[in-house]
Amino acid sequence: MTDVRLAWIDYVLMAIYFAFVIGIGVALKRFMRSSTDYFLSGRAIPAWVAGLAFISANLGAQEVIGMGASGAKYGIATSHFYWVGAIPAMVFVGVFMMPFYYGSRARSVPEYLKLRFDEKTRALNAISFAVMTVFSSGVSLYAMGKLFRLLLGWDEDASMLVAAGIVLAYIFLGGLTSAIYNEVLQFFLIVFGFLPLVLLGLKDVGGWDGLQARLMTHSVAQGYAPTAYTQSWAFMGDATRNPVGVEWFGLAMGLGFVLSFGYWCTDFLVVQRAMAADSMTAARRTPLIAALPKMLFPFLVILPGMIALTVEPRREATPAAAVARVGIIPAKTTDSGEVIRDTNARPVIDYDLATPAMLAHYLPAGLLGLGLTALLASFMSGMAGNVTAFNTVWTYDIYQSYFKRDASDAHYLWMGRAATVGGIALSVATAYVAAAFNNIMDVLQLVFAFVNAPLFATFLLGMFWKRATGHGAFWGLVAGTLAAAFHHGISLPEGATVGVKGGFLGVLLSPYRSELAQTFWTAIIAWTVCFTVTIAVSLATKPRPDEELTGLVYALTPKPTEEAAFWQRPGTLAVVVLIGTLLLNLIFF
Repeated sequence: MTDVRLAWIDYVLMAIYFAFVIGIGVALKRFMRSSTDYFLSGRAIPAWVAGLAFISANLGAQEVIGMGASGAKYGIATSHFYWVGAIPAMVFVGVFMMPFYYGSRARSVPEYLKLRFDEKTRALNAISFAVMTVFSSGVSLYAMGKLFRLLLGWDEDASMLVAAGIVLAYIFLGGLTSAIYNEVLQFFLIVFGFLPLVLLGLKDVGGWDGLQARLMTHSVAQGYAPTAYTQSWAFMGDATRNPVGVEWFGLAMGLGFVLSFGYWCTDFLVVQRAMAADSMTAARRTPLIAALPKMLFPFLVILPGMIALTVEPRREATPAAAVARVGIIPAKTTDSGEVIRDTNARPVIDYDLATPAMLAHYLPAGLLGLGLTALLASFMSGMAGNVTAFNTVWTYDIYQSYFKRDASDAHYLWMGRAATVGGIALSVATAYVAAAFNNIMDVLQLVFAFVNAPLFATFLLGMFWKRATGHGAFWGLVAGTLAAAFHHGISLPEGATVGVKGGFLGVLLSPYRSELAQTFWTAIIAWTVCFTVTIAVSLATKPRPDEELTGLVYALTPKPTEEAAFWQRPGTLAVVVLIGTLLLNLIFF
């Protein structure tokens, strides 16, 4: 464990931040007069605020820590999660999908599924989404518990409870509006907190050229070509030649299409921010505004992990630590301090500690407090996003639909606050599942493969094929999820043991090179099965009349008018974003 000593100024900065975020909740509590205010901010949020909240809700601790971990584990190829696995899908949801969501006046993604298909499809998605948000929120808690233990020496269990309590306070009081305005604050904190870390790290290793030179040694030691950690596409022709352990088709189809579009287009966590915008045009611009800074975030969150691979620690806590570490990233250890090893007897490197270790290594008093506060802010935004999505889906799509249909609006507002408490409690329980992985981004992608991958097939057919039916959507989702479970149950990554990481039905496939490779193919299979079954069942069942689908299917939806100036229009923003992303892919090819 890294030896970190915080100065009084660091504690003051964190205390001010905690007081501020809770204060926002207190200030907004008096505006929470109805369930719409609490769950959808009264649909009155400006586009730029919704856009920053859209990106910040995704920019949780699991991304800041998880992407740093992936940068250390996979190198610059982690940028695929942005330039392939995020930006195109964000453009798609802004240009094509927001007219359906916002125009239908649905209060949630599951409610849109009810309008387009039927009640059972909505129920299946609502339940699976609620489970997913709880798991995702639990991952945030786990990451934050590790951070507090590493940097402050606190007990991990107590740290998770304290952090959960802070999130609970401001969401309970101010609902989605509190979350959104805190997410805007958190966005700027993350940028200004991590920028000094990147600049100091690059200066120490000799800039990008120096980092490339150092990573060549690490890459060769891992059995790859010298530039495998600093080129994003050059070695994707063969899964054995790149650290991600996946070939270009698995990456492009599994991440770039299924997981990416499945997350950004169907996950209510992010869609909720756009649905809170004050107009259709603002709702369409929301993900496009978010995509502009999203293009540059690899330099802010991935580079610290890559730098951590090449930096020598100032001193070792124990002789064993010098053997069981890579750069300044330690190995996982048992409670007794024994290094944990995989089935190949190699130390299991705790990549999740890459970014926290960088904070401790480079930032002096004051800056360390700012960096730590930024990390805390990322945790707050990610967990708050999951909690606000969970309480909305629970209240509208589960409780109101199946338990108390005709209660007063005040009752649903009360239930939303109760669901916030329940969601936090369940998140604490699921935090311990994440401990089985040495990269929290891996477990998140696995959850998305089970839930979002088949769901995207359902949405794609539902929005662009009017013949898709409710029976087809429901059985497609069931078949896709079961297919994901089956593939995960018969496969296993290299060095893993049977259990959470797969193989529980018997290891019938050759081991995948990495957890991500396994997850990408799990997503591909889930999407393909759902897509195929939905078409087959839809063709065998009776479709709904066209007049019932107006506004819910692309061919039957009036095209939105462009109210903004040319440079603010969704189409213009989309072109700018796509060109910028293409150039970044070419630069790091």
